[in-house]
Amino acid sequence: QLSLVESGGGAVQSGGVLKLACEVSTVSMEGYGIAWFRRIPGGDLEGVSCISTTDDQTYYSERLKGRLVISRDSAKNTVNLLMKNLLPADTALYYCVQKAHGCSNWDVRSDSDYWGKGTLVTVSS
Repeated sequence: QLSLVESGGGAVQSGGVLKLACEVSTVSMEGYGIAWFRRIPGGDLEGVSCISTTDDQTYYSERLKGRLVISRDSAKNTVNLLMKNLLPADTALYYCVQKAHGCSNWDVRSDSDYWGKGTLVTVSS
């Protein structure tokens, strides 16, 4: 059975760095996209980044790119999201999402998405 378990969230000061991890429990991660979304308190859901498990092509939110690095460890079935120069506005619940159709339209929710339960990131000023 597929499961996605996020880890690495926590409290950090503005300007700090966090590395989130998503462990994907499945026979194989190949052929999908693994994306990160976030929900800011009281706000909408926002696509953060996506990596293709077919060719490791990466995609980033235009607003956030430059502060993010997404990577995949296929041996560990894990996708990591390194976030740098964090801001209080980055405070959110971060979700790992398996995208059945790779990273095509990755930042749009789909009925075929499979979601983790999220990990909370809190950035203080």
